[in-house]
Amino acid sequence: MNDQITVTIQPGMVSSSPRKRNTNPWSSDIFDCCQDMGICCLGFWCLPCLMCRTSYEFGECLCLPLLDGGFIHPVSLSLRSSIRERYNIQGTLCNDCCVTTYFNWCVWCQMARELKKHREPLIVAHSTQLSVAPYPSYPSLHTPARL
Repeated sequence: MNDQITVTIQPGMVSSSPRKRNTNPWSSDIFDCCQDMGICCLGFWCLPCLMCRTSYEFGECLCLPLLDGGFIHPVSLSLRSSIRERYNIQGTLCNDCCVTTYFNWCVWCQMARELKKHREPLIVAHSTQLSVAPYPSYPSLHTPARL
């Protein structure tokens, strides 16, 4: 007699839903140009300079934005969606496409402000008291002669 027991496990469907990430809004609105006048002025007077600097600060090639052109700005669109992805900022690719097409100057100013915000050092307040000793005063090695 054959007394073998066969156990068969049927493959089941494993559903893995993507985890919902908390998303943050942009640190400034697209039309908040007066929030940082330095960025606003650079964008107004020399937009290619702002574009290249922003691209470089994000870690992309310095000259990449100079390839941007036409009705739809692919470099602007790509960089904006990459910034959103890196800093977990809410938005959609469709929205990015619309704003980069119609408000490209404002988009570059907003991206520059966002990168500047994320570059600022995090300030943590501690309640620890520090005592600083004054520098010791050493006698001068060269004393002027008195008359």
